Amino acid sequence: MAKIMVVDDETDLEILIKQKFRKQIRQNEYEFVFAINGRDALDKLVEHPGIDIVLSDINMPEMDGLTLLSELHESSPLIKSVIVSAYGDMENIRVAMNRGAFDFITKPINFEDLTLTMEKTIKHAQEIRKTLQAIKENNILRMYVDENVLNFMGGQEYESKIMANESIEGTVMFVDVCGFTKISETTSPDVVVTMLNTYFDAMVKEIMEQDGIIDKFIGDAVMAVFRGEYHLDRAIDAALAIRNQVNGFPNVENKENFKPKVSIGIKSGEMISGNIGSATLKRLDYTVIGDTVNTAARLQDAAKENQIIICEGCYEQVKEAFKCENLGSIIMKNKAQPLTVYNVLE
Repeated sequence: MAKIMVVDDETDLEILIKQKFRKQIRQNEYEFVFAINGRDALDKLVEHPGIDIVLSDINMPEMDGLTLLSELHESSPLIKSVIVSAYGDMENIRVAMNRGAFDFITKPINFEDLTLTMEKTIKHAQEIRKTLQAIKENNILRMYVDENVLNFMGGQEYESKIMANESIEGTVMFVDVCGFTKISETTSPDVVVTMLNTYFDAMVKEIMEQDGIIDKFIGDAVMAVFRGEYHLDRAIDAALAIRNQVNGFPNVENKENFKPKVSIGIKSGEMISGNIGSATLKRLDYTVIGDTVNTAARLQDAAKENQIIICEGCYEQVKEAFKCENLGSIIMKNKAQPLTVYNVLE
């Protein structure tokens, strides 16, 4: 339903408007609000939020229509105004347009012309509101969805290809805040969330600095993916920076002297990238899956405080660029053979 304000000191116009648009009023297509001058109109706008358009006369006591246009432009720029006046000379039309009028209709009113003008103005006003709402929603969406997903959604025919996937080469990193689960058991939820967000903020900055993608937050852990040239090197650089940043955080007082530390697992290799979930329910997760991802998660499970664990295959690729120590072999779940692992020192 469109909300329309009519501003005119001729009280007969209210009766005429209600008669001419009685069908639209009954069908809840239009809702009219009436004011007798510009000052009254500004007061009524406060009482009746959500006005789409204003139909205003020019010559009125206390505040004329041209002054009202200036006030509306300052206080309510989304409201579109149409001047409806007997003073249809070029000077008044020019002043009205310069002050933000969307259109100008001369009296006596041709209601067929008025109806078309109202429909056009309402459509324009509502399209502007929808555009601003879309921008707002898009900005909110960007807080929850990775840029790659938005780029995918913006591509042509994404709906027909929504369940498509691709095999990629990349590096997966899991970062966990050590001992945080125990702290969560004895700490209020608002404090837990504030602490965790502080740690995550530091982690995310370092991951993005190395062109990594935040795949998801899992409790007190972060999963990130690195693609492109030197993806393994960039993942390790991000891990080292994260460890340094978190180590710089102070002890948390009255929380068993909790000192934040991280454990990190990194694995490079082939993985499947795409939308995983239910297309029928419209609930999908744009992520990566495969043995590389599972191994990275297992390596993080095996890592102790301040350790950045990589497998032997990754070590062979980066041993000339990073200083590592051999931690020997570990048995991993669902792996037939032990896996030799290394801790990245610097």
